[in-house]
Formats: sequence, C-alpha cells, structure tokens
Amino acid sequence: MIRFIAADLRRLWAGSLVVVLLIALAIALGVAVVLQERALRLGSARAADRFDLVIGAGGSETQLVLSSVFLQPSPLPLMPGRILSKLTADPRVAWVSPIGFGDSFSGYPIAGTSLALPDNLSGGFSEGRGLAAENEAVVGAAVSLPLGFEIKPMHGSVEIGGHTHTEIAYRVTGRMKPTGTAWDRAILVPIQAVWHIHGLESGDSADEDHDHADDHALDDRWSGDLPGLPAVLVKPKSIADAYKLRQDYRSGNTVAVFPGEVLTNLYATLGDAKRILVAVASGAQGLVAASLILVTVIHIGQRRRQIGALRAFGAPRLAILGIVWGEFFALIALGIAGGFALGYCAASLLSGFFSASSGIVMPVGFVRADLILAGLLIAFGAVLAALPAILAYRQSPAEALRA
Repeated sequence: MIRFIAADLRRLWAGSLVVVLLIALAIALGVAVVLQERALRLGSARAADRFDLVIGAGGSETQLVLSSVFLQPSPLPLMPGRILSKLTADPRVAWVSPIGFGDSFSGYPIAGTSLALPDNLSGGFSEGRGLAAENEAVVGAAVSLPLGFEIKPMHGSVEIGGHTHTEIAYRVTGRMKPTGTAWDRAILVPIQAVWHIHGLESGDSADEDHDHADDHALDDRWSGDLPGLPAVLVKPKSIADAYKLRQDYRSGNTVAVFPGEVLTNLYATLGDAKRILVAVASGAQGLVAASLILVTVIHIGQRRRQIGALRAFGAPRLAILGIVWGEFFALIALGIAGGFALGYCAASLLSGFFSASSGIVMPVGFVRADLILAGLLIAFGAVLAALPAILAYRQSPAEALRA
C-alpha cells in the first residue's frame, strides 16, 4: 500500500507540491508570529534583567526605559544633578552610574557614563582596559571598531542632520564582553566629557582647561554642583532597598522604575498585536483548509474510474480507504512539517535582523506548547484526510466504471 501511495504521489507530483506549499505557507505564518513574539519577549526581558532600577526626571516611564536600557534615541527631560550626589551617598546603593545621550558615531550611540559601568555591566573586558581619561572610550562587543581607533562624536545622527564635535576625539581603549543587550552596540565614554563638549560643566570643573581633556582627573565620587542628567542607573544592595529607593524617588520631579515592570506593560500591548496576527494566520489556515476540502472533493471525482478499477480487481473497501487517506494525510503532514520549518527560518531571520540593529539577542526556539500545537494540527490533518477517504470508500465500483 505504501508503494502504491508513493507511486501515485510521484505521478501527481505537481498537484501534490502545490498542496504541500499551500499548507506550509499557511502554517508558517502562524508559527513565525508566535516564535518571533516569544523571542522578542525573552530577548528584551534578559536585556532588562541587567538593570535593577532607573531614575529619571518626571515624564514617560516607558520612554525612560527605552532610552536608558535599550538606547532608543529620544530627548529626555533633565533632572537636577544633585540627585546623583544624593544617590552616591545613599547607604542603600551598591553603585550608581549617570547616563548621558545625544551623540553617535557611524550609527553607534555614544553614552556618557561612569568609569565603573562597563565592568559592572559586562563583567569585564574581552580586550583592552576601561576608562581612565576623558578622551577615552570603551566599545560594546558588537561595535566593529579596533582598539586605538579615533572616534569623532557627532551630535545627533546623520539621518537628522547632526554635526561633528571638534572639541574632542575619543580613543578606543577596551571592548566589553557580550551582554546580550543594546549596550553591545554602544560606545561608552566618561560622562564628564559629554558635559564638557555640550557646555554643561559642573561648578567644580568650570574653570578647567577643556582643551586638555586627557589631563582631567576622573573618578566616580559624584559630589558638588553637577549638571542635569536624563537618567541614572542604580544598583541597590538588596531587594528591599530597591523598593524603598523606588518609593523615595517616585515623588516630586523624579520617577524611578523597574525596567521589568515597564516591559510588562509593553508586553500587554504586544500581546494584543500578537492576537491580531494570530487571528489573521488562523483565518488564512481556515481558508486553506476549506480550499483543501474543495480540492479533495474534485480530486476524488476525477479519480472515480481509477478507484472503480481497483475495486473491480478485488481491492477491498478498507484498502481504498487506506490508500486515499494515506495520500492526503502524507501531503498534509509534509505541509505541516514544512510550515514549522519555514516559520522557524523566518523568525530566525527576523530575530537576526533585529539583533544586528539593536544589539539585543533574541533567542528563537520551540517549546512544549509548540509541540502540542503540532500534534493538534496533525490530528486535524488526519480528520481532514478522512473526508476524501470516506467519499472513496462509499463509491460503488460499477458506478465508478460507468462514470
């Protein structure tokens, strides 16, 4: 029976290929949506895990997280620099790092930060060393710039008509280990350099000679009259301290957020979009199923003489039932397998594209729920394949030969 089915499929290879592709494309759409949405959730959640608490000026919590954690360019309001001094002296804080945005180089965002952040963020350097002077820079693992490369920062970006700063040129001194976050595509420089080239000197440094940036003494002992800041990354000493700090800085002109909580709200919106896309995919799969039913009915009508001849030569009804069911189930099973493969490839390509542009690693993979879905689709395919088999089973050989 299996040889007969294989021979029949080879004889009707063109039509069989169309049916398999039709099923595969319909399944692939739904699989790609599910896998890509899951990869985005996992990738963004893992990226946010490295940041415990973010404090910024009053405004949008979502934009604060997108700018400070995911380095999405957007103008943020500035909070007073005394907040950084206060956090530095707070016994509940393990370490604190200011963040300054606005510049870029060759498509990579430049973030002004503390001397300790590169090591705290990535756990060390894959090559080179950390920051020691204002004219030095540390690059993320995905930044394709060699050690010793000279960086001339651009205010803004080429797309929005930025201009190149002439006050300073950074020299790459180190490369961070991979973090799986957007910071893998970032260039980190001392926040003091960002303040100086943008005319935001603190009171303690206003009288310094900024033409000798490499001579400036740098440290992370933030005190005195500091310039305004768009965001501050905070590492609390304990979970209890994290909640207390968030409560303390959620009043007045500042806002403190856990990035994970903000992402939860974004996931809710993403979930709505996912449901819409899954509904569209389910509709496409329903249309394919309806088309297959129509095709199978027409196909059985065209093969009435063949079925009648098999019955006339002594083939039992159950054998005819098995042959017809086996042929259509084989096509459906191949289409489902191909759909999962195509969906995985599509999601992997999209995740690779997003990872290359954002620096966030987005893992694509199947889970138990996907295997259950595949089993349900196979079961539905088995039921669907039974329709033409039953039609063939009920045909009279005499009527089939007269057709």
